[in-house]
Amino acid sequence: MEQPSNTIELMSIMKEVHPVQASILRVLMFKPEARFSDLNTENISSDHFTFHVKKLLEMELIEKTDAGLYRLTRSGKEFTNRFDTDVKQIVLERQAKIGVSIVCTRERNGKTEYLIQQRLKQPYYGFYGFVTGKVRWGESVHETAARELKEETGFSATLKLAGIEHKMDYSEDGDLLEDKYFFIFKGTSASGGLIEQFEGGRNEWFSREEIRKLEDVFGDLEEVLDVIIEGAFAFIERKFTVSKY
Repeated sequence: MEQPSNTIELMSIMKEVHPVQASILRVLMFKPEARFSDLNTENISSDHFTFHVKKLLEMELIEKTDAGLYRLTRSGKEFTNRFDTDVKQIVLERQAKIGVSIVCTRERNGKTEYLIQQRLKQPYYGFYGFVTGKVRWGESVHETAARELKEETGFSATLKLAGIEHKMDYSEDGDLLEDKYFFIFKGTSASGGLIEQFEGGRNEWFSREEIRKLEDVFGDLEEVLDVIIEGAFAFIERKFTVSKY
């Protein structure tokens, strides 16, 4: 069984976890090892409880040591690390997504231009913003920025961390739609052949004056652009209300 590494995998496993199994995992969260009898905090009948222990062993969330004790596996530790333990039953915690935002710049005819990407997939279909992407499991943010830039634009560039942004998008009804942290990178000396269009997006260079004329622009675009232009490392934290999602 592979180590659960994202929310989709964790939610899939969570659907299989019975409340009795959740109580066993909770015990092992606070103990390096435990005896069989110590795990049965709900005083379940022996046959019933043995069934649930076996299920957790099959799912490879727990393991039995040579000494006959039980402990969390590596996958079990990752699984339980995502839960809120302040409630009796383990509940999956939702966490903000981590990504990168890359602002490539170039000089053309005495003007500074910025590489803008129009999003051609849901959500936010048709919106204009910078190149973004999720940080993969075990990947540094610099590695993510270089990979996403290459995959989505065809470019390699000199990348410098310019700031961090915490962006929260709410519907007009007040529902939280997106909660993301972005490591903002400035890209210079871009080289390679530009991918003008790909499945999910379209890339084009714009001056700041041209950017301001675009419709359906992400609300944080101007503020992120200010970070790049001013050159001082910055932290942005903003809540936006969006009408199109």
